[in-house]
Amino acid sequence: MHLLGIWTLMAALQVVVLAEKAEPLSSSELGSLPCTRGFTQEEYVIHTEQELAKGQAVFNVSFVDCGRGKVWFQAGDSSDFRVSEDGVVYALRRLSLAGKGNAVEVVYARDLQSKQVWKTRVHLRVRPHGNSTGPEQVKPSDATLTQRVPEILFPWRSVVVRGDGTLRRVKRDWVIPPINVPENSRGQFPEDLVRIRSDRDKNRMLRYSVTGPGADQPPTGIFIINPISGQLSVTKPLDREHISNFHLRAHAVDLNGNQVENPIDIVINVIDQNDNRPEFTHTVFNGSVPEGSKPGSFVMTVTAVDKDDPKTANGMLRYKIASQNPQSPSSNMFTINNKTGDIITVAAGLDRGKVTQYTLIIMATDMEGNPTYGLSNTATTVIRVTDVNDNPPEFTTDTFFGEVHENRVNVIVANLTVTDKDQPHTSAWSAVYRIIAGDPTGRFSIPTDPTTNEGLLTVVKPVDFELSRSFMLTVEAENEVPLARGIHLPRQSTATVSVRILDINESPEFSPNPKSIKLEEGLPAGSLLTTFTAQDPDRFMRQTVRYSKMYDPANWLEIDPVNGRISTIAVLDRESPYVKNNLYNVTFMASDNGIPPASGTGTLQMYLLDINDNAPHVFPPEVEMCERPDPNGINITASDPDLTPNAGPFAFELASRPSDVRRNWTLTRLNGEHTQLRLRIGSLASGIYEVPIMITDSGNLPMSNTSYLRVKVCHCDHHGDCVDMERIIAAGLGTGAIIAILICIIILLVLVLLFVMWMKRRDKERQAKQLLIDPEDDVRDNILKYDEEGGGEEDQDYDLSQLQQPDALEPECVKVGIRRLDERPLHHEHQYPLRSAAPHPGDIGDFIHEGLKAADNDPTAPPYDSLLVFDYEGSGSTAGSLSSLHSSSSCGDQDYDYLGDWGPRFRKLADLYGGGDD
Repeated sequence: MHLLGIWTLMAALQVVVLAEKAEPLSSSELGSLPCTRGFTQEEYVIHTEQELAKGQAVFNVSFVDCGRGKVWFQAGDSSDFRVSEDGVVYALRRLSLAGKGNAVEVVYARDLQSKQVWKTRVHLRVRPHGNSTGPEQVKPSDATLTQRVPEILFPWRSVVVRGDGTLRRVKRDWVIPPINVPENSRGQFPEDLVRIRSDRDKNRMLRYSVTGPGADQPPTGIFIINPISGQLSVTKPLDREHISNFHLRAHAVDLNGNQVENPIDIVINVIDQNDNRPEFTHTVFNGSVPEGSKPGSFVMTVTAVDKDDPKTANGMLRYKIASQNPQSPSSNMFTINNKTGDIITVAAGLDRGKVTQYTLIIMATDMEGNPTYGLSNTATTVIRVTDVNDNPPEFTTDTFFGEVHENRVNVIVANLTVTDKDQPHTSAWSAVYRIIAGDPTGRFSIPTDPTTNEGLLTVVKPVDFELSRSFMLTVEAENEVPLARGIHLPRQSTATVSVRILDINESPEFSPNPKSIKLEEGLPAGSLLTTFTAQDPDRFMRQTVRYSKMYDPANWLEIDPVNGRISTIAVLDRESPYVKNNLYNVTFMASDNGIPPASGTGTLQMYLLDINDNAPHVFPPEVEMCERPDPNGINITASDPDLTPNAGPFAFELASRPSDVRRNWTLTRLNGEHTQLRLRIGSLASGIYEVPIMITDSGNLPMSNTSYLRVKVCHCDHHGDCVDMERIIAAGLGTGAIIAILICIIILLVLVLLFVMWMKRRDKERQAKQLLIDPEDDVRDNILKYDEEGGGEEDQDYDLSQLQQPDALEPECVKVGIRRLDERPLHHEHQYPLRSAAPHPGDIGDFIHEGLKAADNDPTAPPYDSLLVFDYEGSGSTAGSLSSLHSSSSCGDQDYDYLGDWGPRFRKLADLYGGGDD
């Protein structure tokens, strides 16, 4: 294979066609050029293996067409080979050259236009074992042509004679046929392909190079060239699936790098080898076929791809079914188109009840399905046998029964059940119910329960018991899809449904509802308006109907409970706020005495016609005017609740009294709706003036009314607007505003009085607690007050016996303790004045009075009132006194001299109690 590739590439790179670069040549000029159409060699010798596989590329031939069009190749009369458009010869079948020594094949080239034919002979020889010599040429006889040199020459120049006799030097380029290189070559690298040479290398040294993808561009280094000899080589095996061809450019320069030849293009095609297995697009294919399908029915298509060249046998796939599971009822239920992969049925007997699915193993093989040389792969195909509607639905009974109350809708009357042997929850199993007789007005429908496949007979329109007491329906059941061909609906697919209607107490119905009447407003109370009655739909029940009023916002009407006569109980007023767009609605109720009672409502719409029952009033009721108005006119109009013609146009007139009205004011008519009030005098003092104006409407029997227009006269600025203060003075204050201001003033005074009383009380408390010392002598930083407020509820149980005067106490030892709140403990020898024993030990009042008397007679007490606290802790206590001011046992005078050492204020206290001179 290595020698074959080199030889075919060298042969393909022979010079073939000249093309003009400067300008086109005439046919005479083209004929004068040295280009001969034909094969590059008359005979080829190809060394090959003993065994040739089907689709294997054996060799290739090269043809020089001189730019005159392509030729069609044909491999002689043999059926063993075929020739592609590029001259590559492939084996059509598996061939064995063992024992044949030399096989000769003739290759023809035919010009389809000129019908000219060329031929060459190819000698196929079995390569000796270990022989690595390349392709060799046959030594032709003396009559044969000599072989051409396998090299590529750079363009050359020639002289062309023009038609006018002038000479012109024209530059020509060789057109190089593609070089075919088999992929995955195992030869020794670098492997020579062709030699590139310039005819100018005879006179000087040249350097050759190639550029392009595969040479100096990524992927680089695949092709190299000897810069001296111009030998082009490939450095490693090629992969057609990666890159199918390379486009290179060959260059020739001198030693100085100057270009001596124009670059030539070289195309290298990578010849495909069968090195890729087919690959299915899916590992598992899923398809379906209806049961009972006839032979030849299409099922599905499987697809595989091959990365090899699809134009060669390497990429031509063939499909076949390797296995089928289960093999029931036949082992060949399906077949496959070996080229397209279409799977079709070939046998009858597909029954989903017996076989629900088939599993096929599909094999794809390249080399056109050659099992020896082709590469194969497999995939799994799962074919489900789908259900067809070959079993119609059948009712479980011939007659169904149901009942429903009248006037009910969307109520299920009966459940219709069917059986279907088809696959559940498919379109061939799902039932569709249809009423074919007994319901001409369409009061019933039968939807299908998707879970149970039952028919739900449902009332969709109200049914009246008084009109129809029962229905007899004929129902038919079908499937969502039509039945299979040749199968018809049986008798069991039709059933009868008997529906009984139950009577209920229906509400009385007013007719018409609403009822409309027209009448004039102002009807007096007691006027009969109309009769509004209701009918009881229950004709078979003897019931009485009573009437009552439900909604009457103005309380104008009443209805007779027996005969439904409606009369007024108040005057109708169209101008009432309850009347909207002249309509007044009243709702009445009619009730029967059934069990249970039923009631219905009806609405009476009264359209009230207007009468002239409202006098006009001046509008607006208040206006403003400057003291010196300029202009001094004010436009006014009138408002009348009545409608035209009982309203405008109006007649305006000033009242005759008081007399100053017409003296100060005048009215000027503008139109039927407006008039202008003007001053007769030049100015008017600020204030509020009420101008009486008599207004008369245009109704039949006109109505008049004297309205007072409130005119506020004020001082105005230069713009003619009232000044704010003047406007406030003119407007005055209302009664509500005056009351609010008075209440605020009273609340403010009460708050001030409470604050003053609180301040006085706090000053008294401070004066009561203040010590009688000079301000300059008071050096205390803080005044500490300790309050004892007593205990809780448990301290409410007092022992009053402790307040009694003991009888056994010695008179000289009974003392009343008296101390001031602002005292500090002075000395433990302080003595209290003596008091006599109480005649009645239980009298606490006497005890307190005696203490007060003792305090008044105390010579050491200050000459002003002071708060006194009386302490009595009882007698006979084993503990010492807790008071710092306790009585001395000797009842003698207390010595206060030691207080002088405590500071100025205590010295003052010692003088007060000790009676010193200071």
